[in-house]
Amino acid sequence: MNGTAFQVLGILNGTAFYVLGICLATLALAMTAIGLRDSKAFSSKIAARVGILVFVVLVVGTTTFAVRYSRNEQSDRRAKLAAEEKQQSSQGAAAAPSQPSSQGKQPTVKGPGGTVKLAADPTQIAYTTKSLSSKPGKVTIDFNNPAPIQHDVAVARGSQELVKSPLISQSSTSVSADLAPGKYVFYCTVPGHRQAGMQGTLTVK
Repeated sequence: MNGTAFQVLGILNGTAFYVLGICLATLALAMTAIGLRDSKAFSSKIAARVGILVFVVLVVGTTTFAVRYSRNEQSDRRAKLAAEEKQQSSQGAAAAPSQPSSQGKQPTVKGPGGTVKLAADPTQIAYTTKSLSSKPGKVTIDFNNPAPIQHDVAVARGSQELVKSPLISQSSTSVSADLAPGKYVFYCTVPGHRQAGMQGTLTVK
């Protein structure tokens, strides 16, 4: 059953609930007034039975419609929540940004490329240079870390990390990426090292 049907049922049950409630309250007031004015008429067996019967019917009817009204409200609320969750999921899927290209899967760039050398400072959290340059194409960074502290080298353009070497200490490694002309940043990905200044600019032209 859709949300509109639940709303219609809720309105009908709610209306019946309020009408019966009003009738019940009116009957209670009327019976009280009659009892106060004419105790003999009120004590009549027929009048008493009719009054009690009507009172019981109104109580049962009011209770029944109260329960149904409550159930319909709960069903309507669940339907609305489900619709809202579905809408939010659709909006979230539509607004989700496209995922960046995975590491090492940059498009091939024409050019001679080149190999550049980079080393970590043996006593400080730093590279020995802040600047590297190469021609477009396949660029390889030969990285040497003589320090006992682990370092690596990653290359990024903007917020997209293009490639990253393994973490090494007191050894050497290399990493390559196809790079188009432009400026890139190289840095160490160990937490805190880049913030300490372990980064530089790679210019490809």
